[in-house]
Amino acid sequence: MRVSNRKRVLVTGGAGFLGSHLCERLLYSGCDVLCVDNFYSGTKDNIAHLVVNPRFELVRHDVTFPLYIEVDEIYNLACPASPVHYQWDPVQTTKTSVHGAINMLGLAKRTKARIFQASTSEVYGDPEVHPQQEGYWGRVNPIGIRSCYDEGKRCAETLFFDYHRQHDVDIKVARIFNTYGPRMHPNDGRVVSNFIVQALRGDDITIYGDGSQTRSFCAVDDLIDGFLLFMASPKQLTGPINMGNPCEFTILELAEAILRMAGSSSKLVMKPLPQDDPKQRQPDITLAKKSLGWEPKITLEEGLTKTISYFRAVLASK
Repeated sequence: MRVSNRKRVLVTGGAGFLGSHLCERLLYSGCDVLCVDNFYSGTKDNIAHLVVNPRFELVRHDVTFPLYIEVDEIYNLACPASPVHYQWDPVQTTKTSVHGAINMLGLAKRTKARIFQASTSEVYGDPEVHPQQEGYWGRVNPIGIRSCYDEGKRCAETLFFDYHRQHDVDIKVARIFNTYGPRMHPNDGRVVSNFIVQALRGDDITIYGDGSQTRSFCAVDDLIDGFLLFMASPKQLTGPINMGNPCEFTILELAEAILRMAGSSSKLVMKPLPQDDPKQRQPDITLAKKSLGWEPKITLEEGLTKTISYFRAVLASK
C-alpha cells in the first residue's frame, strides 16, 4: 500500500547532461526521483547537488539488465549520445538502445507506467528532406561507424511502437535535435562543447569539413520544458515528435560566434569531414507547436553565454 501520493519517476541516464537537468526539474515539481546511471558518460558531479534531497535516489545500474522497481513514469534517456562516447564501444551502444528499450518497456508494461523515449534526430541520418518532419523515414547507413547509435535508436522506436500496439503500453517518443548547455561533458567531441573548450584554452578551433554544414541548436532548459509538456499530454499523443530549435546555423557561424563571445584569439583549422556526418539538420516543430504549445524561447546568444560561463568555471577548477 502506498503511503505517499507523490509521483514516482525513474530517469535512466539521470547523471548525464540531459538527465541531470530533468532530475532537477522533476524534484522541483514535487516528484520522487529515482536516477539510474552506469556512469559511462554521466558523472556524479552532475547530480551531486541533488543527493541531499530526500526525494532523490541514485542507483548505479546498466539498463541492458532488467530493473525491478515500482514507478509511475519512466524517462528512458540512457545511451551515450556523442560520437566520441558511442563509437568507443559500438556493440554496447546498440545494446544500450535495444536491450535498454526492451527492459524499460517491460518495466512499463508490468507497472503500467507511462514511458518516454529520448530518441534522436539521427534517425533521419544524412537527410535529403529539409527541414526534417516526423513523417520522413530518413537516410541512414546501416553499416557505418555511426550506425550503432543511429540504428540502435531507430530500433528502439520500433520497439516502443510495437509494445504500444501489442501491449497497450503508454508511450511518448521524442526526437531530440542538437542540444547544448551547462553540464555537457567537456571531452564529448560535440561541436558546441568542442568549440567552447578549444576557444577558452586558446587551442585551434577544429572544424570538420568546410564549415558549411548546418545544425540547429536548442538550449537544454527549453528542451526539458518540452519533455515535461509531452509527458503531461493525452495518451493518444504518442509521437514521434521533433524537439529542437528550428533556427539553423552553419558550423562556421557557430565557431565565429563562440570565438567572439569567449574573447578568444584561437585560429580556425579545417579537417576532413567524418564518415556519414550529416550535411544539414533542422527540425520542423509544427507538431510540437500545435499539440503541446511548445517552441524554444532561448536565443543562441543567450544560451551560449550561459554555457561559456559554465565551461570557464569547469576549466578554472582543474
